[in-house]
Amino acid sequence: MSIPTRAAVVESGGAPFTLSDVELDEPGPHEAVVRMVATGLCHTDLGVASGGLPFPLPGVLGHEGAGVVEAVGPSVTGVAPGDHVVLSFTSCGECRNCRGGHPAYCATWLPLNLIGGRRADGTSTISRDGEALGGHFFGQSSFAERAVVDERSLVKVDPEVPLASIAPLGCGVQTGVGAVWNVLKPVTGSTVVVLGAGAVGLSAVMAAALTPATTIVAVDRVGERLELAKELGATHTVNAAEADLGEALAGITGGQGADGVVETTGNVGVLRQGVDALAARGTLVVVGAPPFGTEVALDVNGLLGGKRVVGLTLGDAETQTFIPSLVRLVKEGRLPLHRLVSTYPFADIDQAVRDMGAGKAIKPVLTF
Repeated sequence: MSIPTRAAVVESGGAPFTLSDVELDEPGPHEAVVRMVATGLCHTDLGVASGGLPFPLPGVLGHEGAGVVEAVGPSVTGVAPGDHVVLSFTSCGECRNCRGGHPAYCATWLPLNLIGGRRADGTSTISRDGEALGGHFFGQSSFAERAVVDERSLVKVDPEVPLASIAPLGCGVQTGVGAVWNVLKPVTGSTVVVLGAGAVGLSAVMAAALTPATTIVAVDRVGERLELAKELGATHTVNAAEADLGEALAGITGGQGADGVVETTGNVGVLRQGVDALAARGTLVVVGAPPFGTEVALDVNGLLGGKRVVGLTLGDAETQTFIPSLVRLVKEGRLPLHRLVSTYPFADIDQAVRDMGAGKAIKPVLTF
């Protein structure tokens, strides 16, 4: 039997989120039904809702869910009814990258998470009046009061930690943290530059503050976000609306350049400036995602000093170990994620979207 619930449906590209009664399919052998408690709102959700990616609409998005397991399929072993879970991306579990501990680079990542809108077997998890809707977004589609969730999207977490405080861990936070911990891996005395002080960038700042890096530079065009970055661990800030970025970074680093740069803006001009600001053997991590097909021009000779430019998806995190570690840091106050979060009732999703677009909210979290 189908499971009735209420979801925020995007009818077509550019349309608002509209609350609608929908039906969930029964969970398959490797799926669970999760009662949502909270879910983060991410720029990826807005990009798909705008029609910028070929996700089937009408559809239900949402990929930073957190909730309580209500039922599980017969083959699910990692969680049980009553468990608290954070929801993240899904993966096949069988390809070389999945088996090697890099599920964010799963061979079937795009159709399973971002553009497919269906299970791997082509069936739908969500329908309305007998018509299939786009769903299975990141294996969850968490903009709903209940969700049918792929087992590999489920991460069991400490029930003592409020779920609304950790919902963003499933995407944005683990992306920013993973850029620093899993790619840059700063050593004593390192300089880390974070381009963009949104949710991902500020997560990277917090992560860098937990490493031996001694110089942490946050760059943005909004003064209030730079002040917050200082409070979260940045040792220096650059307002790119007021100063030349290259000159400012050269001054901060004594002309040596940055050992690591995290680019979160998706602006190719900023990316180019970040590459130019790298020290010899420095690494820039590309996190911000411009439209498909976007290209950037680089000075090839400038790369010959051992510079590296590395693309990153979801922090290159193995979620079953990475997310519980982040939850512990939140619980102990060492990852002050609450400084980024603004909460909204689920019914106010469009207000959350507006506030995020206007820069009033860094990380909106919808509560149920």
